[in-house]
Amino acid sequence: MSKKVINSEKAPAPIGPYNQAILANGFLFISGQIPIIPGTNELEKGGIEKETHRVMKNLQEVLLSAGMHFGHVVKTSIFLSDMSLFTKVNDVYGGYFSGDHPARETIAVKGLPKDVQVEISMVAIEKL
Repeated sequence: MSKKVINSEKAPAPIGPYNQAILANGFLFISGQIPIIPGTNELEKGGIEKETHRVMKNLQEVLLSAGMHFGHVVKTSIFLSDMSLFTKVNDVYGGYFSGDHPARETIAVKGLPKDVQVEISMVAIEKL
């Protein structure tokens, strides 16, 4: 098995004992990203749409560090603090994909890191 740690300086540094992503046998497993602004480590403010854009931009930077883009994503998991946010998050999220969308689940959870409203993780494949 080949395994490589992927970290981007253009995405927030991990806030715990994990890496931004692991590339293993052609699959990229990206840890959940929350709306932290890289460089400042401050949370994105201004509503769920801005927060979701920040999460997607953070995910995009990790993908780019692995030589990939959103077209390589095959699975996502979206975690929300409240399902009432679903439509707004879905609208922003959908704008980052074209053509075939990845498989996905959306889950409401009791709490997320730093009390944010949204966290998204992804699985991408190196070769399409």
